[in-house]
Amino acid sequence: MRDALLVALGAVPGAWLRFRLVNHFQPLVPRRHWGTFGVNVVACFVLGLLSALEARCGPAAPRLALLLTVGFLGSLSTFSSFCVELLQALQSGQEQQGWLLAAASLLAGLAAVGLGLVIGG
Repeated sequence: MRDALLVALGAVPGAWLRFRLVNHFQPLVPRRHWGTFGVNVVACFVLGLLSALEARCGPAAPRLALLLTVGFLGSLSTFSSFCVELLQALQSGQEQQGWLLAAASLLAGLAAVGLGLVIGG
């Protein structure tokens, strides 16, 4: 029960931050899926950074890791929204945009994790 509460405590600010970032940048980027792309890349970077810090400094307290990784970053990032937006782009005849989103998400996510590992390591 205590672990579930920690996940929930991390999830609330993560979901709130995702909501705020996507809505803040939405007017700047006309396509909805690029907001999801942005928050997923940010979450990848932070997870890479936390992983590097854990490798360098030793394992974090398990409950702190649960709050930050599963709760906060799990709510900040959204694979399900990415998949829905990708499928919508493909089904609406925007195949090129959809495949660009898929490739950019994978490459930017990997690069963000790598950058987090380098900075934190």
